[in-house]
Amino acid sequence: MSISNFYEHAPQSGKVERLVILLHGVGSNGQDLISLAPILSQYAPNTMFISPDAPFACDMMPAGYPNAYQWFSLADRDPHVMLSGVKSVFPLVEEFIEAQLERYDLTADKLALLGFSQGTMTSLHVAPRLKSKIAGVLGFSGALLWDETAKDLQTIPICLIHGEADDVVPVQAWSMAKEMLSMHGFEVSGHTSAGLTHSIDQQGIDAGGVFLKRIFNF
Repeated sequence: MSISNFYEHAPQSGKVERLVILLHGVGSNGQDLISLAPILSQYAPNTMFISPDAPFACDMMPAGYPNAYQWFSLADRDPHVMLSGVKSVFPLVEEFIEAQLERYDLTADKLALLGFSQGTMTSLHVAPRLKSKIAGVLGFSGALLWDETAKDLQTIPICLIHGEADDVVPVQAWSMAKEMLSMHGFEVSGHTSAGLTHSIDQQGIDAGGVFLKRIFNF
């Protein structure tokens, strides 16, 4: 099993100096988030945006439902079960990240992860456990699956953005993630948006672009 299918948005200059890998939500696919790339590229020039399909078919969709993938199962929402799930996909995401860095001859500090919902959960688990420190994580509408046994984590900059009217991942998840990550030495920024449901609005995109600009030192 590997992550094999992905979508790209290349910089207009053709010169790739940085990389953003986007991890979609459950039941979606890489084509969903790559639509953010043309906007975010205005903040991060010379950046390649890559949005892969998660490696597993979504088990909450009917059999054979096209283009619906998941990073791990959410059929059981017990936190311990979900943590086990995100741990199991870690090697596949790590392998994909390393392959893309090698492909463009970039070091880890030139990489950021961007996630939405389950993609944020996955990004927050994967990024601090990579061998080398990446530039940061930008997470929308997600949650933190915290591992109490975690140690020797890469304390990277993290920006979390969440809708206050989110009825899929309640906004309390934003507060809990921010508190836990800050407690363990992460630099956490971001905001919540009044009236926003389980989605990304223009304010969030703009704030995310500013975050990428900062961590990439533009």
